[in-house]
Amino acid sequence: MTSKEPFETVVAVHGATVLRVCRAVLGPGDVDDAWSETFLSAMRAYPDLPADANVEAWLVTIAHRKAIDVVRAAGRRAIPTEQIPDTAATPALDGPDPGLVEAVTRLPAKQRHAVVYHYVAGLPHVEVAAILGGSTDAARRAAADGIATLRRTYPPITARKGENR
Repeated sequence: MTSKEPFETVVAVHGATVLRVCRAVLGPGDVDDAWSETFLSAMRAYPDLPADANVEAWLVTIAHRKAIDVVRAAGRRAIPTEQIPDTAATPALDGPDPGLVEAVTRLPAKQRHAVVYHYVAGLPHVEVAAILGGSTDAARRAAADGIATLRRTYPPITARKGENR
């Protein structure tokens, strides 16, 4: 049985590669955080890593996932604005768009339920899966397929700007 290198050596040898992976996915502001998160996560898991494992490939996988996590987290963060509007947007005051409601009702049942439970009711995919009686991945796929269908079949707001209502 071969022994593993000390973790400090792993960081020294593969640090530049991990940094390149993080830079490929992220902008300059978030690279350092993703790099640090990669090695914190790797340090916790390193004792259980088999001695003959491809350490570089393992670290690249962790770095890629950490960088994607940073991208996803940025998409969920609030964007500061200088001025908040005094009133809500008009469509919210008028109730649901009848065309959108009709487009959602035309979806296959599983997609319709997944879209409504996840995007309208705000349930996580795990709970949607429990309601629909399938796996979390299947619920996520049904919701994504439903949204993709809606994007193809329901005209986006930008396409309807010139319409008279």
